[in-house]
Amino acid sequence: MDDVRSGGLGVLPLHGKVAVVTGGSSGIGAATVRRLAEHGASVVVGFHRGRDRAEELVEKLAGSGHSCVSLPIDDSARLAEVARLVERDYGRCDVLVNSAGWTQKVPHADLGALTDTLFDSLMRVNVRGPFAAVRAFAPLLRNTGDGIVVNVSSISGTTASGSNIAYCAAKAALDNLTQSLARVLAPEVRVVGVAPAAVDTGFVPGRDRQAVLDQASATPLRVVVDPDDVAVAIVGAVTYFRVSTGTTFVVDGGKHL
Repeated sequence: MDDVRSGGLGVLPLHGKVAVVTGGSSGIGAATVRRLAEHGASVVVGFHRGRDRAEELVEKLAGSGHSCVSLPIDDSARLAEVARLVERDYGRCDVLVNSAGWTQKVPHADLGALTDTLFDSLMRVNVRGPFAAVRAFAPLLRNTGDGIVVNVSSISGTTASGSNIAYCAAKAALDNLTQSLARVLAPEVRVVGVAPAAVDTGFVPGRDRQAVLDQASATPLRVVVDPDDVAVAIVGAVTYFRVSTGTTFVVDGGKHL
């Protein structure tokens, strides 16, 4: 059939490509920004409150054409505005990495502490935000004919064990969203997820490094997941796994086993 593409797509080179990374000023986002730049992409570093970190990061990146921009993931109007700015300044968007997220440690048994306000906030940032980012950038991604979205999830979405019940539910919803978006944006855009275990970033307030080490010691590989481990997986999904879509790659040292 004329509308069926041949396989053998090979590795996707990133030179001349433009990548937008939400939550790009720290943690997994910042590590991903560095890796994408090293592979030749021009990277737009989205930040919420970390302007200083984002500006410092951009100054040190390999390659050229990088920039940073205020990009609160729960502000749909701002997401749409930034998509227009990227179109004006770059003329394209080939890669969108949804790395922005938020959580708070709440014991699963303490149902009363998980208030409606907190629950709604976790869903707004971790589920609606990534969807709104994809919605804003979908036209640009489609125009390239070979775009990709990477949603940073968590194994909490499948293990139901994490910082709080709502966060686990949000990541499960994000995994489902990855499947739905992969179906409707194909064939021009691939959509994949990357699900790490606890990453040594300080992402969860109240979870110290010892807690991360204890979790790692209980995994088959006995390795602490570093932000760069996740970043490498993201870049691998972008550049190598070109016939994969609607799936979430696990980066957890075997914790799910």
